[in-house]
Amino acid sequence: MAVPRADRADIGMLLEGTYPYVSGGVSSWVHQVIRAFPQYRFALVFIGSRREDYGDMRYELPPNVVHLEMHYIHGEQARPLVREMEGTPGSYEVVHALHEGFRTRAPSLSGLLNRFMDARGTDGLDESSFLYSRSAWRYITEQYRSRSTDPSFIDYFWTVRMMHMPIWTLARVADTLPAVRAYHTVSTGYAGFLGAMLKRRYGRPLILSEHGIYTKERKIDLFQSEWIKDNRDVMVREPAEIGYLKQLWIRFFESLGRLCYDAADPIVALYEANRLRQVEDGAEPARTRNVPNGIDVARFLPARAARPAAPPPVLCLVGRVVPIKDVKTFVRAMRIVVNRLPDAQGWIAGPTEDRAYAEECGNLVASLGLGGSVKFLGFQKMEELLPRIGVMVLSSISEGLPLVILESYAGGVPVVSTDVGSCRQLIQGLDAEDRALGASGRVVGIANPEALAAAAIALLSNPDEWRSAQEAGIRRVERYYSQELMIGCYREIYEKALA
Repeated sequence: MAVPRADRADIGMLLEGTYPYVSGGVSSWVHQVIRAFPQYRFALVFIGSRREDYGDMRYELPPNVVHLEMHYIHGEQARPLVREMEGTPGSYEVVHALHEGFRTRAPSLSGLLNRFMDARGTDGLDESSFLYSRSAWRYITEQYRSRSTDPSFIDYFWTVRMMHMPIWTLARVADTLPAVRAYHTVSTGYAGFLGAMLKRRYGRPLILSEHGIYTKERKIDLFQSEWIKDNRDVMVREPAEIGYLKQLWIRFFESLGRLCYDAADPIVALYEANRLRQVEDGAEPARTRNVPNGIDVARFLPARAARPAAPPPVLCLVGRVVPIKDVKTFVRAMRIVVNRLPDAQGWIAGPTEDRAYAEECGNLVASLGLGGSVKFLGFQKMEELLPRIGVMVLSSISEGLPLVILESYAGGVPVVSTDVGSCRQLIQGLDAEDRALGASGRVVGIANPEALAAAAIALLSNPDEWRSAQEAGIRRVERYYSQELMIGCYREIYEKALA
């Protein structure tokens, strides 16, 4: 597919690790929003890790996408030529002030970023100086001696490099993007940091829509990561204590989030708990608001009509095969389900993004003797999948407001979900009026395969409860989570920004 190019657009959408190269709930939402506003021209900036981590586009770009560019923050890139240079010590005072703001969570972080951007590009503070100058070397060694408590200097040195190189990459992106009237980032993190730099550079409005809380999800990834090694005193650290390098990464992503919150207006969350978390993390309350996801309910009416009279004994997890979806808990729950319901099937429908984790899940299926009962289907069209399943299952350890739940309701399928994000709200209702519709499934704790299995078995074994949950889900999605409601909110947001 040819990549469109243009020198100007209405809305510049900043996308980290998602549309159009990664399928999933956020990507589906982006595609939905772009198609809902054919009157606006969109320029897309895709930010990924490495080029080899992504295949072909997963979506056909709508006609109003007039520009797409891709940038990879950890891939092979041309580096400045190695040359002897002193660097300007005064420039690193700006870097020191910015880092001190990161470390102490200073309220003046945006002002410090402005100072950094003003200094960037000078002889003393450019990428070449950062990589090779004596001033940079002195700064890194001084920081190591005064701050670091765990790792070897080699680990610290390369962590600092890995952490900072994307900043130079994103700064170059900000220099060359097409002219747009407003920016819209779908996360904080690197995309949000790019948005903050663009807002500062060009003075155009920045909209932030957070589906999940980026810093929270990065913390989960960091706590589980094995690539960050803190080598010193590893045998004596308390189990609950995290190492210095992980703390460094956490503060880094927290700071990127605050810089985006400082620059964005409005700051959109999917539901109230996440909005409050944004405020806790530094967002100004007056600039925050909730806009729940919404779906085209009519699109799923044929799937609902195609359902068999009795629910099939099929449990389905729709999502990426990654640790945050906790596919292993779903697999363990299936062992219990199959013990009670021998004909039951467990389907995992989603792309394999983390090959190592997917292999671990496959090995778990084999070790539990579930080879004939659990299937990895890859990406599936929801309209074709929904009539063939009895219960939708989410075993995630973190979610926002999952589109898969709304789509399941529209297709007439009840849900069993862990108590994460807005899932309890979606299943049991938000307020008294919503709760009066009834429960559209069951909610269980995180990483509890016994509870997950028991909830699914209860629904599949009790036709009256299953039908009641199905009816509640249909009423809930039609009343509170339609595409018309969501698009109406974003029409107002876009009109204000573009005005």
